[in-house]
Amino acid sequence: MKSQKLTISLLALVMGCLIFGQNTLKEFTIVNENALEIHIKVQSRTNEIFDNLVKIRRDFHKHPELSEQEKRTSMKVASYLESLGLEVKKGIGGYGVVGILNTGKPGKHIAWRADIDAIATDIPDVFDFKSNNDGIRHICGHDVHTTIGLGIADVLSSLKQNLTGTVYFIFQPAEEKFTGAKAMINDGLFDMIEPDEIYGLHLSPSPSGTILTKPNNIYAHRTKIEVAYKNADQKDEKINYTKELLSGLQTYDSKSGFWDDRNILSPELGVNSLNSLYKNYVAVRSDFYIDETETYLKIGAIVDASNLDELNAYLESIRKEIKHSKFSNDLLSAEFSYVLGENKSPMNDEFLAKESMNTISRVYGKQNVLPMYGVAPGSFGDDFTFFQKHTPGVYFFLGGSNFEKGIIAMPHTPNFMVDEECIETGVNYFSSMIVERLKN
Repeated sequence: MKSQKLTISLLALVMGCLIFGQNTLKEFTIVNENALEIHIKVQSRTNEIFDNLVKIRRDFHKHPELSEQEKRTSMKVASYLESLGLEVKKGIGGYGVVGILNTGKPGKHIAWRADIDAIATDIPDVFDFKSNNDGIRHICGHDVHTTIGLGIADVLSSLKQNLTGTVYFIFQPAEEKFTGAKAMINDGLFDMIEPDEIYGLHLSPSPSGTILTKPNNIYAHRTKIEVAYKNADQKDEKINYTKELLSGLQTYDSKSGFWDDRNILSPELGVNSLNSLYKNYVAVRSDFYIDETETYLKIGAIVDASNLDELNAYLESIRKEIKHSKFSNDLLSAEFSYVLGENKSPMNDEFLAKESMNTISRVYGKQNVLPMYGVAPGSFGDDFTFFQKHTPGVYFFLGGSNFEKGIIAMPHTPNFMVDEECIETGVNYFSSMIVERLKN
């Protein structure tokens, strides 16, 4: 079955060049006459190791470890990287591991990041290879992320003679606590490695075989909006007025199905639709909170915004309306702060986002690379963003669902499952992407 899929993929590769025009074909034959050949080698090696990668993923799944406790996982990762002949650095920021593939030839330095920790939950697994560690499960897909990272390291190591530059494989602990990236950075990660670009992914409920990304923020800005008044005079009136104001100024249609999670992946309304419900919005959660003392009254709400421009415009409208209200003399402030203390949304480099998507599209077909036009509300982010503050990069969503089989890869849900074919997709797509980025 796998060899048949490989043949089909190779045909798609060649046909893709023909379908997408002479310019694409020239890019892969004139700029580098071995371009097609190397992507065939990528798929061939992925095909060879796929069954073993599935075993590795299931082993990680059976032995999940919480943030800052990833001892076994990091040992397994380091051992695998060492078996590939890579230089391996361990114990970075706790249980962080870095594998270094140095081709010995000058060129670009590319980093790939995978997170390795699991989640505390008492909800049991829904398949045979269940967690052996009570109260801990991989229901965010980091077992798959780690496996794909190892697969890419394997594929690119097998192609070392065909590559230039250096590739770094970062296996990060404690993503679920949003502390692992900073811990690795503070422990001298970027004194050990010098990447020009950095890439990473997260599983999503999109169909297996697809990837999604966009320039700039990939998650919504999740914030707390707080309006503070000088005193609690006319308290009930101020509370009702402020609630109505915050709700009335939000910029989404409450009757559109915005809060229906099923619409997030809708071809007509979802994040990858030109007509997406999830672009250019500010959306207020209905559960307001009140903070009252003798000297001030605060009314607050959780607010999701698709981008900072929308959020700042919303905040300015709030201030303007209150200044023209009968409560203007009592207004102390109207501010926002991030729910997690700071923005945790990865911020994709605009140029690299477009280039990487174009590269994967040329090799594997546009139908599998879905541009995002919106961002879903209700998500918190990923501390991959702290790597991006040091090095420009791109964060992708990798589809892991197979709806026909009843497999829905919705992270942090009780019935979280993954179509393991997405491991092959991730290794192929991103190995090929790194190959091409090393050339440029």
